[in-house]
Amino acid sequence: MDHRRAGSAGKLYLMIAMGLVTALGGVFLAPSPRVQAQGNQKPLGGPSGVVQDARGFPLEGMMVQLISQKNSIRTTVYTNELGKYEFPRLESGDYTLRIPRPLEYRHYQVDSVRIDGATHLEDITLERTTNSEFLPPTPDLLPQLTEAEWLANLPGTGQEKKIFINSCGGSCHGFQNQFRARFSEQDWRKIVRRMNYQERILVQPNGIEVFYEPETKHFGYRARSKGDGSGSAGYAETAGARGVTAEDSELLVKWLARVRGPDGEDPPMKVFARPHGTATRAIVTEYELPWLAAVVHDVTGDKDGNIWFTINRSPFIGKLEPKTGKVTSYRTPTREGIHPGEHWIRVDKNGMVWFSDTWSRSLGRFDPHTEKFDIVYTGLHGNVALAPDGSIWRTDDGKIKKYDPANVFETGKPVKQYPLKKMTSTYGNFVSRDGNFFGGVGREVVFLDIRTGEVKEVPVQSGDAGNGRGDFDWEGNIWAGSKHGMLVKYDHKTNIASEYAPPTPYINFYSATTDKNGEVWAGEMHGGRVARFNPHRGQWIEYQLPSVWSFDYSSWVDNSTNPVSYWYGDYYGYIVHVQPLE
Repeated sequence: MDHRRAGSAGKLYLMIAMGLVTALGGVFLAPSPRVQAQGNQKPLGGPSGVVQDARGFPLEGMMVQLISQKNSIRTTVYTNELGKYEFPRLESGDYTLRIPRPLEYRHYQVDSVRIDGATHLEDITLERTTNSEFLPPTPDLLPQLTEAEWLANLPGTGQEKKIFINSCGGSCHGFQNQFRARFSEQDWRKIVRRMNYQERILVQPNGIEVFYEPETKHFGYRARSKGDGSGSAGYAETAGARGVTAEDSELLVKWLARVRGPDGEDPPMKVFARPHGTATRAIVTEYELPWLAAVVHDVTGDKDGNIWFTINRSPFIGKLEPKTGKVTSYRTPTREGIHPGEHWIRVDKNGMVWFSDTWSRSLGRFDPHTEKFDIVYTGLHGNVALAPDGSIWRTDDGKIKKYDPANVFETGKPVKQYPLKKMTSTYGNFVSRDGNFFGGVGREVVFLDIRTGEVKEVPVQSGDAGNGRGDFDWEGNIWAGSKHGMLVKYDHKTNIASEYAPPTPYINFYSATTDKNGEVWAGEMHGGRVARFNPHRGQWIEYQLPSVWSFDYSSWVDNSTNPVSYWYGDYYGYIVHVQPLE
């Protein structure tokens, strides 16, 4: 078929149809408000074009991507309801043009196109692979599906799928391996028991013991005393890991054996709807890092526009310069015999970069000007909070602890402590932007009024916030991501913790952050989307991401841009920038 001829015929058909409707009722004389708004948008100044199907009908919500052959930066925009797309102004050069995740349409890619300013690109015509809304599970389609789409299409009850999400690393890694595996019931039982119910916990030769905390449902690390066999490696067992009961584990095993057994077949797949309207008004830029297997955990920005990030399983912190795509790494100090890996990161008002190391249980500070590191090994690790005055905060041992940055590296001891009544620790720790409040989220929301010293521990509606990480909005409310698929809000004025579910099912939130307008942002783990929630309107906008593997541990909102923009570091080794256009 001649796609250009089909496209011209389709356009002619649309013109005739529009003319008939105009003659009958005149309803097409005034474009819709949304079309007017799009038409009044300031041009972005980059390459532009149209995406249509083989009949010439415009396709809304299609992602169009240009990949620089100079630095591999991937820039993605979306088509509007007229099938039109426009990129921001890009550096002149050669690019790869492609449609990421075409799903029901055939693969489209042009390996080399020349871009120079507002280049007009030829119309992109896409052919459907099938006329059915249910797509055959071909080797080409399956890698394009998000894990949420997999779960929506696999047979099973809501209970079975919920246990699967909570049991199989729903907040720590993806499900792609599980979905592609085929094991017998006996083998799935071994895997589930190994992963969830009975863990063999390694005691390292240096005496650092890995242990399970039932209170927070997370694993921790501690030094063993002398004379306890710490000179050699061994194993300790713990039952009930991740809070999964034996009954839930058996239900999960039966479900996995049924849908992912040796005889299990992939059903026809119905994919989620593409974005439309406001959700298409965004630019997504992905910066590939120059290392293999770089697991990015946290990101943050500095006043110069640089993005700092941690590598979770390597002894490095990194800096990305977005304008050029240049990435610089700085090797962090390590302890002999202990696996390196950085976690949390923030930049203080003086430009100093603070970070934590997971396995050595340490807190670090890096001076970008002198490239000097300061490290303290006191167990002050994981998710800590950096207050506006530079103080460091964290919950552990049943207390909220405050550390003075002036002496934390000399003493390693807190300068103030606030006892908790119920919680021993919280996974998320954060301080309000005005420095008045401390918040932590674990099984319950922990709130401290720093001015008065009053501490509150408040349960959430579902009974478990899922150890989320979060932020304070400008009104003093806590917002956190729940690994049970909700955004959690705590209002200290009413003393109520409430929850909000996104439109996309089968997702988790690892964290949440707020912007200067009071909106809440969070990466939808397993959903391939970034959520933007306006709590005053109850409105969700979900920005679809071009990389189906997207896995967002933590994020940073840049309030200096207009509109604000969102940054996160992906588990799969790249940095992502989402720039809304409205």
